[in-house]
Amino acid sequence: MQKLNSVNSHEELQQRLADHGGSGDTARENGTKHIPSPAEPLDTVQCSSRKMLVGLDILCLLVASIPFFACELKAVTAYKRGFFCGDTSITYPYIESEAIPDSMLIAGGIIITGLTIAVGECCRVRFRGVHSRAFVRNLYVSCLYKELGSFLFGCCVGQSLTNMAKLSVGRLRPHFLSACNVTYASLNCVPGTYISDDVCKNEFKIVEEARKSFFSGHASFAMYTMLYLAFYLQARLSWRGARLLRPLLQFMLVMLAVYTGLSRISDYRHHPTDVLTGFLQGGLTAYWVAFYISSMFKMSRPDINIYPVL
Repeated sequence: MQKLNSVNSHEELQQRLADHGGSGDTARENGTKHIPSPAEPLDTVQCSSRKMLVGLDILCLLVASIPFFACELKAVTAYKRGFFCGDTSITYPYIESEAIPDSMLIAGGIIITGLTIAVGECCRVRFRGVHSRAFVRNLYVSCLYKELGSFLFGCCVGQSLTNMAKLSVGRLRPHFLSACNVTYASLNCVPGTYISDDVCKNEFKIVEEARKSFFSGHASFAMYTMLYLAFYLQARLSWRGARLLRPLLQFMLVMLAVYTGLSRISDYRHHPTDVLTGFLQGGLTAYWVAFYISSMFKMSRPDINIYPVL
């Protein structure tokens, strides 16, 4: 009886397969078209949706950069703040040379942090068997996209906030009078009186830059890039053979950021409070991106230590 039931069940199964286009072997033999499984269109839909999310990420990156580029392209001018006659905080000399110029700051911050992240992610993929659910088949590209994309987004947000504050506040730099090419004696003003008129005699470009003291862009960018890299080392550098190597590298990165900010005070480009605020803004941005946007601390499983401690 059991044998008869199994035969009947097999015949019913063959009949159902024939009704739906035949069995897999028969379909291949007869050259019939293979009917896709329900999972195949689902994968296609998921791939399309993930491509749309990548486009959305790029759009968010561009939107976050709008305030930065609007300020850099001189689309918006700084607020014209006046000053008190006799204010000694804006009487420092104007020095054209800078200890750390803009080109060195941007190149150093982007190259050092970006290159370290790129090498770290490639090592993770190569030695630790990292898995990814991204539609991009190349794991190297997928991991670099996630980490470098988060880092660049933080750069855009931080610099947009910095430039927005510079133009909105319009605080005068310590070398404002020198950049303005005037003195209190030439103004013939009474000490303590507020001067709101435009009394500058120098070029508009130099005077405009002298109105962007608050807060320090060098301090905020240096602190963001170096502190973000320190967070990255904390999450990725798991070699415990030398216990003080990672703290030493992190200390050197933060020290480099602090030196960059302090050099702006020595160059008479910023007041101490400008630099302090820049440090705070850069540090908060680095913390926000590292712990709430990036996936470096969102590990599905703990990293495998390549060099176990005996």
